[in-house]
Amino acid sequence: MTAVRTPPPPRLPVRDKVEARDRAWGGVSPMLTRLAAERATGVLVRERGTLHLAEGRVVHAESPSAPGLDVLLTAHGTLDADTWSKAVAEADGAPGAGLLLAGRGLLTRGALELCHLEALYDAAYFALAPSSSPGRFRFTGAGRLGAVRPVTVAALEHETLRRRDLLHRIWPDPTTDEAPLLPSDALAAPGLTARQRAVLHLVDGVRAASDIAHRLGRPAFHTLVDVRRLAAAGVVTRDPAAAPRRPGPASRGTPIPLATRGPLLPSDAAMPEVADPDITLLKRLRDALESL
Repeated sequence: MTAVRTPPPPRLPVRDKVEARDRAWGGVSPMLTRLAAERATGVLVRERGTLHLAEGRVVHAESPSAPGLDVLLTAHGTLDADTWSKAVAEADGAPGAGLLLAGRGLLTRGALELCHLEALYDAAYFALAPSSSPGRFRFTGAGRLGAVRPVTVAALEHETLRRRDLLHRIWPDPTTDEAPLLPSDALAAPGLTARQRAVLHLVDGVRAASDIAHRLGRPAFHTLVDVRRLAAAGVVTRDPAAAPRRPGPASRGTPIPLATRGPLLPSDAAMPEVADPDITLLKRLRDALESL
């Protein structure tokens, strides 16, 4: 009997891990994903913000809900407001103004990149929020804004999803994100951080989380983290009589003096939980029930 030898099956292709990670986007915005694949240059306008792209990468983001690069650079004394305003007028835009000031030695490149990325991720989080209307893209000329440090769409979507998950794990009720906030009747939980006390100080039944962020000169997402932790601790609640609103530029107000607010932390991961044993137990019970 003649044995029939079959050739071995072909080896499966080995995927490049970096390339696979870059392709594994979360589907936050199919249009943005397509624009990145097409290496498009232009402006993507969405309901809650705007993303500027250069060759498929995001170079700038804006949202009324998030303090811009100007607030982050001027509110904490890195630059004075007049110097920034003159640079914006000369460079015709915030990213160009930052590069102009860095080139003149009035701003370090490291400070510019840090604040630029903070403002970009912060605004993009709101711009990429679920919306009731489709986005619109307008093609523009290349290099108009000037890129401080471009961000890939894959990285932006990954960070947006990470931030959504973080907020959900802290407190799954999103109604405190946009509604005017009220202090609760309960006493303040022990162990509040300086950041949380600064936020609580501005809770007056009129301001929403975004308004507080502009007043403090801090990233809006970091303020959302503090608000949700305060809500989880029962310290703040939303005004049940007020409908959630999305703030515009007129509601930003003026950043309050440095002496009246806590330190600006570079990462939301460094923000500690409220140290209350009863709240910790409730959170553990909630997590256990959700895992069933």
